[in-house]
Amino acid sequence: MAIKLYELAGKDTSLPFSPHCWKARMALAHKGLEFEVEPVGFTQIAEIENGGQTIVPLIRHGEKLVSDSFNIALYLKAAYPDRGPGLFKGDDSIALTRFVESWCQTQIHPWAIKWAAMDIYNMLGEEDQAYFRTKREAAFGVTLEELVANREASIPQLKQLLMPLRLLLKHHPYIGGKDPIFADYIPFGALQWLRICSGLTMIEKDDPVMAWFERMLDLYDGQGRSVPEAKHSS
Repeated sequence: MAIKLYELAGKDTSLPFSPHCWKARMALAHKGLEFEVEPVGFTQIAEIENGGQTIVPLIRHGEKLVSDSFNIALYLKAAYPDRGPGLFKGDDSIALTRFVESWCQTQIHPWAIKWAAMDIYNMLGEEDQAYFRTKREAAFGVTLEELVANREASIPQLKQLLMPLRLLLKHHPYIGGKDPIFADYIPFGALQWLRICSGLTMIEKDDPVMAWFERMLDLYDGQGRSVPEAKHSS
């Protein structure tokens, strides 16, 4: 039974950019599951599955609807315990994976949106542009243009924010150790977000984080590379 994955995209529906949706996409690929993708815009989310939805990623699996990337990973763990490698290294690692999620969403995501806000805006259709601008400007108290002004000056901050991952990669090729697990897909999703919307020239090519990210892009027949990197990176 194929799984349907609803994921966020802009005018060009071949460019899914949400970090959370990428976590779900990679989790599905990790388990070797067939899935079909249904791209939606910000203003279409409330209409999917006969209405009442508030977020993506969302998967439809038979009679089940599961939203939120972490919930999807937990669902796949329970639904397919013997299929493919585990998304977690035992139940006790779920708490540690939550820590990785908290680190990423409180440290990397706020930096990323301040870099990529206008790039995201420019990827959207007119209706979604109005939605995105209203929501983000209300959240930050400045215009999108002001939010990304002088963004180049924030590059050293990103380098520092990525330090925990960089130090871990001195000892292991993945957060999961010798193989990737769901915890790897969390920061991968954040950097894939930047890659697709803005490009990744803000990270030095010889940074160990980039070597890890390149390995992640190659996983599952190049699932991550199936969507090209943005060219507008400045």
